[in-house]
Amino acid sequence: MSTIGLPERATQNRVVSLFKRELGYRYLGDKSDQTNSNIEEDLLVPHLISRGYTADQISRAIYFLRAEANNPNRSLYDNNKAVYSLLRYGVDVKVDASSVSDTVKFIDWSHPENNDFSIAEEVTLRGNLERRPDLVLYVNGIAVGVIELKNSRTSIGDGIRQLLSNQRKDFNEWFFSTVQIVFAGNDSEGLRYGTIGTEEKFFLGWKEDEADNKLFKLDKYLLKMCSKQRLLELIHDFVLFDGGIKKLPRVHQYFGIKAAQINVNSYKSGIIWHTQGSGKSIVMVLLAKWILENKPNARILILTDRDELDKQIEGVFKGSGEDIHRTNSGQDLMKQLGQAKPRLLCSLVHKFGKQGVENFDAFIEELKKQPPLAVGELFVFVDECHRTQSGKLNQLMKAMLPGAVFIGFTGTPLLKEDKATTLEVFGGYIHTYKFDEGVEDGVVLDLIYEARDVEQSLGSQDKVDAWFEAKTKGLNNWQKAALRNQWGTMQNVVSSRSRMERIVSDIVFDFGVKPRLSSERGNAILVAASIYDACKYYELFQKTVFKGKCAVITSYNPQAQDVTLEETGANSETDKQFLYNTYTALLKEVEPASNKSKTETYEDWAKNLFKDQPANMCLLIVVDKLLTGFDAPHCTYLYIDKSMQDHGLFQAICRTNRLDGDDKPFGYIVDYKDLFNKVQGAISVYTSEVDHDDAGGGSPDIILQDRLKKGRQRLDGALEGIALLCEPVQPPQGELEHIHYFCGNTEKVDDLKATEPQRVALYQATVALVRAYANIADEMSKAGYTQTEIEKIKREIDVYLKLREIIRQASGETIDLKAYEADMRHLIDTYIEASEPREISDFGETGLLDLIVKSGIAEAINNLPKGIKKNSQSVSETIANNIRSKIIKKHLNDPAFYDKMSVLLIEVLDHLRQQQISYEEFLKRIADIAKQVQVGAAKDTPIALNTAGKRALFNNLGGNEALALQIDAMVKHVRPDSFRGNLAKERVIKAALMPILGNDQAEVERIFSIIVAQTEY
Repeated sequence: MSTIGLPERATQNRVVSLFKRELGYRYLGDKSDQTNSNIEEDLLVPHLISRGYTADQISRAIYFLRAEANNPNRSLYDNNKAVYSLLRYGVDVKVDASSVSDTVKFIDWSHPENNDFSIAEEVTLRGNLERRPDLVLYVNGIAVGVIELKNSRTSIGDGIRQLLSNQRKDFNEWFFSTVQIVFAGNDSEGLRYGTIGTEEKFFLGWKEDEADNKLFKLDKYLLKMCSKQRLLELIHDFVLFDGGIKKLPRVHQYFGIKAAQINVNSYKSGIIWHTQGSGKSIVMVLLAKWILENKPNARILILTDRDELDKQIEGVFKGSGEDIHRTNSGQDLMKQLGQAKPRLLCSLVHKFGKQGVENFDAFIEELKKQPPLAVGELFVFVDECHRTQSGKLNQLMKAMLPGAVFIGFTGTPLLKEDKATTLEVFGGYIHTYKFDEGVEDGVVLDLIYEARDVEQSLGSQDKVDAWFEAKTKGLNNWQKAALRNQWGTMQNVVSSRSRMERIVSDIVFDFGVKPRLSSERGNAILVAASIYDACKYYELFQKTVFKGKCAVITSYNPQAQDVTLEETGANSETDKQFLYNTYTALLKEVEPASNKSKTETYEDWAKNLFKDQPANMCLLIVVDKLLTGFDAPHCTYLYIDKSMQDHGLFQAICRTNRLDGDDKPFGYIVDYKDLFNKVQGAISVYTSEVDHDDAGGGSPDIILQDRLKKGRQRLDGALEGIALLCEPVQPPQGELEHIHYFCGNTEKVDDLKATEPQRVALYQATVALVRAYANIADEMSKAGYTQTEIEKIKREIDVYLKLREIIRQASGETIDLKAYEADMRHLIDTYIEASEPREISDFGETGLLDLIVKSGIAEAINNLPKGIKKNSQSVSETIANNIRSKIIKKHLNDPAFYDKMSVLLIEVLDHLRQQQISYEEFLKRIADIAKQVQVGAAKDTPIALNTAGKRALFNNLGGNEALALQIDAMVKHVRPDSFRGNLAKERVIKAALMPILGNDQAEVERIFSIIVAQTEY
């Protein structure tokens, strides 16, 4: 009898057998004709008696349990939460006034084997509308799990919707007040899980031991999740009631916490890298709850580096019912740490700062000699740890909190630049969950990238030249050069009004035609290059349909002292005056909220509106704020008009990757700054495998010593270099002698020209010295300097910095550009013209993961030497080489197609090298080739060739579609099972090929080798 298309009953029988045979559950039979309850006393009472409780205690405990489960004045959520508390912690029972209260525990959490696990079928629920869940799981007679099964031809979605309707008040809501986990599954799709109230779109899939493919995924993951120990663990340690929503962990959160528990038990620091948007806050909450419960002396301090994140953390913990103290000052933080309670605190990391410390190294050494400031075993959670844990702040924290265990949380991997110092603090990765894994699991969205170019051109070079000629009269050559350099910088960096107007029109157009934006279900963020640009953009958007639906959020807060020294008397606005005036007008009608400034009140209003009402807050204009830790699911587009890279770029583009309904399939990135190379680099790093050394914790001590050794060598070399440079100065080497040596006679132009090389060398040497010192300034003692040497070096650096300023002033090589600022802005706005934005990348609806990761580009870029990454030509060649390696690997599958792709690669790379095509054109062509290599099909492949096997035959039979389809049908008809490597079975196929291929033995062997390479045959 065929096993194809069996009914649901067959699946249910197999699953019941699985629970009985493999998991050791007791079978309660078919309960379709019984009056059922979510608290079966005939099972619960014997269990409690076996645990030694008296009849009176049991009676009282069950009374309290039923009262909480069936409270008619509360929602299902509140009843379930109350029941969960009783199940987890027990019921304090006092039989009479004279007796001592005792705690009756319904479940033995510590010893799973001491509990009664059972399963029942067809549990009829009588009530308003009768329903019958397929399977119910009981622990000691209390219903904790419900399973709905479907046949392999029916969607899991039907089972999920059945679970949800069963929980409605007009069906059988009452039964689910004790239920902790619900499952829906079938043999074709596997298993999904959730809890009470979980929306269909948030039902989750488990993933573990993926190489194990022996069983149906339904069976495999029921065995994993419903084993006695795992089921109790999930209920006890991984249930979260969060502000009206009951939550269970995603699989990466579960394994991340399990890995962290090992570190905690061994008091070992480490880093949890879970990609942006994957729920790091939930991991923090669940891990904190576990530590506080399992470590009686433990205390937890959660540190963030931004006020917004600090507030968010406080809100998440309070929403989950955890009492957390948010410190309001450094003094408050120290006070709270110095007493046994509260056990859970959050603070800004900067509150560890210490002002006015002249000798920092001596201060640290003194702190180390003092008794620890913190009471208890301290576990420090550091959010976005890559940003905060280097330099003086970290040294101060470690000196003040000796013995503390540091757990770093980050949505970003450690890049080369910050890896060394972060590893020194935390010691390596505890658990990782990368961007591509998050997309694959449906936790976050993939991203669509589009580059748009807005060309700028200079309208009147003659007028600009005339302006410079007029303005630079009376300036020396150095000052003229400085002014021209400033102009050149502004030309390249600052957007002209014309360019900004084009971008504003472009964004307004998108809101009219892009479905997600035009429907007002989605909104967008524009990242500006500077606060000045952000304000300019805001000013321009106020003249469009965005008036009243657009806000600017930056780090600027207007203060009168901002413009005290800005007035130049030229009847024009300097940059600072423009900012001050814009913000003053913006905040004019704002009434400050309690304990908040006008700016903070305005920003809170804009952010809340953006999150909750996308139709009424379409666009936020930002510079740096809101690009990390700001979760707004409606945000669908990110427009970038700022040069960004690495952590900052990746965190920014992930503002758009939050799930928000079926009409948001992707997050969209629109790039006006030609950042594709940097996007490629960021995606490659955020999806790459962790280095083995990092995963194992690395060798922080070795890293530290190596870094400090090199740092000392640089500093010693810089000091020696600048000393040699000043050695020829005549005694007594005072200010006058230094001016004579580096400037000559300052009233003689020839002297200044003759001594210019000395001054340039002095300026460069001073910069090198300052940089070398800054690299190890916080760790001078560790680098081997004595306290006397440290003080001497500080004095020398101070002298050289003062000397540089004296020489610059004496030689006239300074210029106050403030007086020229407004004029240069006017030139840019008047004479630089911008064209309409045009799309310069054509990746269509191909996500960045398909384009960069699956094509192999990410792996190639991630393996590049550091210097090459900044070179677009080198990156281009590496991309091409990597795609070529993919071609070589797949060549046997379809020799003709991949030979063709190889030729195209060579051609496009040659054209780029010979500058026959622009980098823009290269992007278009390489994207096209990458997509073709990824799908294994050319763009003009006939529609009928809808499998890889058919396409391979077509490509290698000279493009003969009919012949390819004929051979495909023949192979599928005659092939024996497991024919590969079996000569007799292979001959069957070859014999059938002979007449079709004109009895040409060589041709038969050639085509047969292609057939063997196709997995579909």
